Amino acid sequence: MTSLKHMNVTRWLGAFLALGLLTTVSTWVIHGQTQPSSRIKILARGAGITMLEGGSGAPDYMPVLTKIAFHVEEIDGAITGAFECLALAPKELKGTASGDFSQNVMYVTGTVESAVVEGETIRLTGNSECTGIGVGSNLPFTATIRKGGPGTTLILRGGSPPQIFREILLEGQFDIVADK
Repeated sequence: MTSLKHMNVTRWLGAFLALGLLTTVSTWVIHGQTQPSSRIKILARGAGITMLEGGSGAPDYMPVLTKIAFHVEEIDGAITGAFECLALAPKELKGTASGDFSQNVMYVTGTVESAVVEGETIRLTGNSECTGIGVGSNLPFTATIRKGGPGTTLILRGGSPPQIFREILLEGQFDIVADK
C-alpha cells in the first residue's frame, strides 16, 4: 500500500513539474515574439474655440471663430502629431444672422513635424492642407501656443501666401505636458 501511495505522489509531483516547465517555456516563447514597447512622451495637447483678434480686419472687421485641436508626442525620439483649425464666420455682417457662425472660411489640417517648448509656450511646425482663405496643398504652417485656459493665445502662420492669425482662447484648454 505504501508503494502505491508513493507512486501517486510521484505522478502528481511529475505532473506539477511538467506543468511548471510548460508554463515557463510558453512565457519565454510569447515574450520573445512581442515587440519592445515604444517610449511615448506626450509634449502637448489641447482643444477649444478661439476668436481671431480684429476678426477679418479692415474694412469689415467680420468676427471669426475657430475650432482648434492638436496633439504632439515624441515616440522613440521622433516628433509626431496633428494640428486642426476650422475657421467659421457669420453669413451676414449685420442683422439676425450676424451671430450665426456657420460659414466655413478656412480649414487647416496639418501634420506636426517638429516641436519646441519654451517655458509655457510650444511652437509646432509642419505641413498642411488648407481650404478657403490661403487655399493650398502641402503648405508649411507654424502654430505658437501658450499653455492655459480661456484668455490664453495661439498664433497660426499658414496658408498661401502665408498669413498670420492671432487668436484668443474662449473655451477649452491648451496643455504643455512635458518639456522637450
